[in-house]
Amino acid sequence: MKITFLGTGAADWNFNDHKDVKGFRRNSSALVDDCLLIDPNSDVFNALETFGKDSSSIKYIINTHRHSDHFNVETIKGLSNAEFFFISPGETKMIGDYTVMALRANHSTCEEAVHFIISDGEKNLFYGLDGAWLLFDEVRAIKNNGIDYAVFDATIGDVPGDYRIFEHNNLNMVLEMKKTLEPYIERFCISHLARTLHSSHEDVAENMKKYNVEVAYDGYETEF
Repeated sequence: MKITFLGTGAADWNFNDHKDVKGFRRNSSALVDDCLLIDPNSDVFNALETFGKDSSSIKYIINTHRHSDHFNVETIKGLSNAEFFFISPGETKMIGDYTVMALRANHSTCEEAVHFIISDGEKNLFYGLDGAWLLFDEVRAIKNNGIDYAVFDATIGDVPGDYRIFEHNNLNMVLEMKKTLEPYIERFCISHLARTLHSSHEDVAENMKKYNVEVAYDGYETEF
């Protein structure tokens, strides 16, 4: 299985205002095996063009939640070869060759927010943007299925006392969860990094390297 990060930023990255800023991050979305799109936001077409991806190869679209930095109707319409699938929390669907399990996310400002476990029959991907501490059903599913690659929300950096910890993770929260989940997850990655709450990508990557946590950036592609 392959994942390509088309965007790795939070809602405070605005394409028109920040595209020339060093370390620019698009709104978060990802492409699995070049055919399954997670989160069809308004930055997707720019990312596909920038990273040399063929939009006509996208067959399936799924969405974590309807906040505007993750969902855009015009993007769905523009991907004319793709079918959009709505998956409710607790539901599992077969989408092409993938089994997609939707698990309720701890993201209270959007009632239908979900995280995904995506399986191709051999490898399992956990995709957990947005959301804070994983809920119990998510942890149980991770333990029961085993995860080859996990993407955790890391909206907040090391900013102390930030109110968003109740629906987003800071880096310490990610590391605490990693300690518990290491027996069940092969590789850990973070994404959805807020512009105003993090230092440079280089600094974050250097810091998280000590804990064997990858830091995604726009265009980052890896197989597992």
